[in-house]
Amino acid sequence: MSGSPYPLGLRLAGRRVVVVGGGAVATRRVPALLDAGADVLLVAPELTPALRAHVDAGRLRWEPRRFVPDDLDGAWLVQVAVDDRVAAAAVSAAAAERRIFCVRADDRAAATAWTPAVTRHGPVTVAVLGGGDPRRAMSVRDAVRELLAARAGEPGSVDAAAGAAPGRPSAPAPGGPDTNAAPVGRVALVGAGPGDPELITVRGWRLLTEAEVVVADRLVPGLLLDELRPDVELVDASKIPYGPSRAQEEINRILVDRARAGKVVVRLKGGDPYVFGRGGEELLACAEAGVPVTVVPGVTSAISVPAAAGVPVTHRAVAHEFTVVSGHVAPDSPASLVRWESLAGLRGTLVVLMGLKNLAAISATLVAHGRPAGTPAAVIQEGTTTAQRAIRSTLGTVAADVEAAGLRPPAIVVIGDVVGALDA
Repeated sequence: MSGSPYPLGLRLAGRRVVVVGGGAVATRRVPALLDAGADVLLVAPELTPALRAHVDAGRLRWEPRRFVPDDLDGAWLVQVAVDDRVAAAAVSAAAAERRIFCVRADDRAAATAWTPAVTRHGPVTVAVLGGGDPRRAMSVRDAVRELLAARAGEPGSVDAAAGAAPGRPSAPAPGGPDTNAAPVGRVALVGAGPGDPELITVRGWRLLTEAEVVVADRLVPGLLLDELRPDVELVDASKIPYGPSRAQEEINRILVDRARAGKVVVRLKGGDPYVFGRGGEELLACAEAGVPVTVVPGVTSAISVPAAAGVPVTHRAVAHEFTVVSGHVAPDSPASLVRWESLAGLRGTLVVLMGLKNLAAISATLVAHGRPAGTPAAVIQEGTTTAQRAIRSTLGTVAADVEAAGLRPPAIVVIGDVVGALDA
């Protein structure tokens, strides 16, 4: 492409953007379009679980088929996220006929628009074009982000594996593979925070900039994926509740295999890796294989999401304790490890994660064992994000109120007098 690109900020709120392709590239690009308020039409025979979650949440429209030129009718922009050059060229041709700018993941030279390397810091968005060199753009972008974040400080990290001391690189497990026989990379278990991309720690973000492979859960902020280098391998390990999932054993295998191939691997997990995130299982699998592991704690949704909705989990003279519990298993299930009858007797705050499906059974069990039905309760959906919704209720009616409001996972349930502690 001759000539320098003309930098421009597109205001896409309410305007149609077509994304062709439903794989890893689309998974990375769609969140930024949704954040801009675009009316996104996704055209692809199949989708990653993360993209399916956006469809199920009603954030975009999906046509489960191959692209046809009429898909561009009324569009302002099209992003081609397929690696089939023939198919991509067909989309480009249809866009050119309609004078619609077209971004192509497969061939920057054939595109009429480029996606820059982007970093966001509060209201400031910095977009860098590297003259067609993505690595140059990423390098400049990262330097700018470092300057913007310099005043924030850097939280520490915890390095762990067999015999590892905090703050130091971990050593291979005794009896593990001979690391001299082949290059061994490393794995970082990084907590991405509750949903707002700015709530990842500085250490976590820096490890993302170094990553060659990123294995990401559904609940990680999508805008963080948009900032990855284009050559990073993105593995979508989305675990949509009670829907498609990749077995934990397969995730462990991917972490170990990529690290044994000498790669720098980041396992990016929503919230904190060790708060119902199965991070401990992943660390043990890596340690057994002799793979060094770094654990970077994240901001857990158990505390941050209630705070974002105006609910402190503790408050002077109101609650001197709070308990965090998983509600993904029903109280009457033999698989449940939670003593709900004991929780019912507590006076403090109860925070329930992954409990929306079983909320009626959970609330009924707590009431049956002595927690007053009038106890204040709150449910916060997609806390800390632009899609945050919250309702206030009572323990006795919260399940019905959630159903009436149409709330869906991910959501946090808070039970206790702290729900109204900050009300004026």
